[in-house]
Amino acid sequence: MPSAIFFDLDDTLLWDKKSIETALEKTVKDAEELYGTNPEKLLTAVKETAPQLYQEYAFYDFTKMIGINPFEGLWGQFGDPVHHKFREMGAEIKDYQLRVWQEALKAQGIEQSGEALREKFISHRKSSPFLYEETLDVLDKLKEKYQLVVVTNGAPSLQLEKLRITPELIPYFDHIVISGNVAEGKPGQPIFEHALRVSGKAAEDVWMIGDNLKTDILGANRAGIHSIWIQHDASKTPGEGDGRPDRTISRLKEILNLL
Repeated sequence: MPSAIFFDLDDTLLWDKKSIETALEKTVKDAEELYGTNPEKLLTAVKETAPQLYQEYAFYDFTKMIGINPFEGLWGQFGDPVHHKFREMGAEIKDYQLRVWQEALKAQGIEQSGEALREKFISHRKSSPFLYEETLDVLDKLKEKYQLVVVTNGAPSLQLEKLRITPELIPYFDHIVISGNVAEGKPGQPIFEHALRVSGKAAEDVWMIGDNLKTDILGANRAGIHSIWIQHDASKTPGEGDGRPDRTISRLKEILNLL
């Protein structure tokens, strides 16, 4: 049995995909009122445009290494001082955000700057934090017996903003380790090495719990940490290049049974 548990943050404790989807849906409704666009068509256009444009920017390779997806790019400010690539990203990110909304509108025959929808999306995302329904109950039960550590990919500024708008999560954790502070994301080993160092634990005394086979599980495999995969989609199974979980669960509360 472990003496410490490392948790991924996005789509493990926080339901980030639901937050993004909710903010997008609210924003395309705003666009319907402002410009008369079709919400479903605009939503499709944004989902297609964001990943395409994201790859055009000089910061793209860095974001892949740190673990920042195109839809996080739509609401983060970045500019974190800890790495020059974050500072470069901060200088370019507004242009990316504006272009996504501008190009999506243009696909609907609307010529606008994108500024209004950019601001509305950021506002909606900040006001739409979601936890999985059992997150706090599980953490309540674990806190007294185990050292708990967040090990998350992303920019420090954005990941801390996610925690700021879900402040009830913060007291459960002894440490919050963010890839942007160690210059490499999961599955790279520096973030796991740093988490082990600050927790004072050996790899064999830790479990890693996460939803992503290519980052959380593969990284834990390489670090010699027991891995628990939250399989949100029952049809998804490990493929080539994925990590191999030691155990698989379908929702967070099943951890309690394993312990």
